[in-house]
Amino acid sequence: MAALAVLPPLPPQFKSIQHHLRTAQEHDKRDPVVAYYCRLYAMQTGMKIDSKTPECRKFLSKLMDQLEALKKQLGDNEAITQEIVGSAHLENYALKMFLYADNEDRAGRFHKNMIKSFYTASLLIDVITVFGELTEENVKHRKYARWKATYIHNCLKNGETPQAGPVGIEEDNDVEENEDAGATSLPTPPPQPSSSAYDPSNMPSSSYTGIQIPPGAHAPANTPAEVPHSTGVTSNTIQPTPQTIPAIDPALFSTISQGDVRLTPEDFARAQKYCKYAGSALQYEDVSTAVQNLQKALKLLTTGRE
Repeated sequence: MAALAVLPPLPPQFKSIQHHLRTAQEHDKRDPVVAYYCRLYAMQTGMKIDSKTPECRKFLSKLMDQLEALKKQLGDNEAITQEIVGSAHLENYALKMFLYADNEDRAGRFHKNMIKSFYTASLLIDVITVFGELTEENVKHRKYARWKATYIHNCLKNGETPQAGPVGIEEDNDVEENEDAGATSLPTPPPQPSSSAYDPSNMPSSSYTGIQIPPGAHAPANTPAEVPHSTGVTSNTIQPTPQTIPAIDPALFSTISQGDVRLTPEDFARAQKYCKYAGSALQYEDVSTAVQNLQKALKLLTTGRE
């Protein structure tokens, strides 16, 4: 991919988007689609913050140049030309990063890559808002990931051993209100390591639905409860774990759309979204998520209900 024009110094008014822009730079080669949407989020947010001050206008103009250059380079990519595909791509990428960090956390393996993965996942969930409002599930993931990143970082900084897993967060502890504090307390993200440790395309898939969280634990309800055993800290890859395929409702196999089922344009759009999510999940060999989304699409199309 051709090098993008260098941005001018970040105006102080845009401090809240500095980490999203850094995430974009880190993904220019790894995943240009993620990089594009991170810049788009920064652009939209920056416009809302200050589009009149000369230094802010200059910065946004250069950022717009980067966006246009990226869009030209990625012009034939469906994740750029179709919002549904782009949203599915970004959401799956963020979820894989979250699951990697959550697995490491639950196994008691605390390190900078895990902290950064939690925080980056929360930033990418911010970015998903370019497609519209977040689902309640994504809001919970974002809050938990940002809290975990800050909590573990502060523990390690103070020489303390963090508590593994979803323990200690209070329902009224609104981490999102402390976003700047959480962001600035994190170390400056280092260059991407040669290991593919937290590359979502190399993260193990797992079944993460229907998990029962113990009382007092406030992790998102669909985070994995079991962690694959470590195969050695020097390994550059994580061994995939066996996947638990969700039970398929037998009624779906015999269901035939009835003549009186009337589907609205919104129903067709939702069914298409589920199919796109399934296709995106299969890119990561995540069979469980693919099956669940295909079931949702089939039920919607044959019954008119979700």
